[in-house]
Amino acid sequence: MTNGGGRYWNEDAQRWEDGTRDDRVTMPRAPRPGGRRPRALWAVAGATAVVGLAVGLTVSLGTDDDGRNPEPTGSPTLAVPTLPPPEDPGLSDGPGTDSGTPTPTSTEPPYGYAVHDDAEGFRIAVPDGWYRSTTPSQHGMDVVNYRSAAGDRRIMVFEVEEATPDESFEKYLSQVPKPRGFHQLSLEHVDDAGVSGTRLEYTADSLRGEPDIGTWHIYDERFVSVDGLVYAIVSYGPDSDGGADALRNLTTALEWFCPPGSECPVPSG
Repeated sequence: MTNGGGRYWNEDAQRWEDGTRDDRVTMPRAPRPGGRRPRALWAVAGATAVVGLAVGLTVSLGTDDDGRNPEPTGSPTLAVPTLPPPEDPGLSDGPGTDSGTPTPTSTEPPYGYAVHDDAEGFRIAVPDGWYRSTTPSQHGMDVVNYRSAAGDRRIMVFEVEEATPDESFEKYLSQVPKPRGFHQLSLEHVDDAGVSGTRLEYTADSLRGEPDIGTWHIYDERFVSVDGLVYAIVSYGPDSDGGADALRNLTTALEWFCPPGSECPVPSG
């Protein structure tokens, strides 16, 4: 569908946009257990299109009403239930893997989370019942968003164009429009959930296209993964709990993340 409007920064697409959208939906596929890298997983609802300026350098932001601080325009409404994890020998393994059935494992994500082999090729754990949308990207895989049914929580995953997390944040903080009420809380190197990276923590009064929930609390982590590429996982949630829920969603996603075409061990504990 097409929405009119002026030029603004589309956070879902990580680019400047002219107000048009291209929502894409795919059907769900069941996950497979273990740390192997199979292919698609579950439902995909749409999100915005076209990529511009810095697909990898920004992450979470939007504009205010006068167009200075852009944010994504609207969100999908398709809710997808979590699927059980049966064996599915009909799915092919990703690049660099054999075609055998992976060995089952008893290791599971925390209660309330489900592990998914995303259609873009990466593995991740997100809360049960969240729906997924994608936006085409000019760099690497598509930008992927997972949202809660209420839209008050979100996890965004994308491949960073810059060579290092620090370079990416330097460009983001100096060049990308910020959401209304942006307030940086911290920017530090972290080694958490088995991942070493750089994490930006901030709050915002509102995010374009997102529900009015009061103050948002955002954690944006960019890191070099096992394939040598830089990725970003951004977690959004209400500030009413001081960002505790958003941080828990971030660290769980990071712990289970495995990039496309890679073999990763299943997290222990």
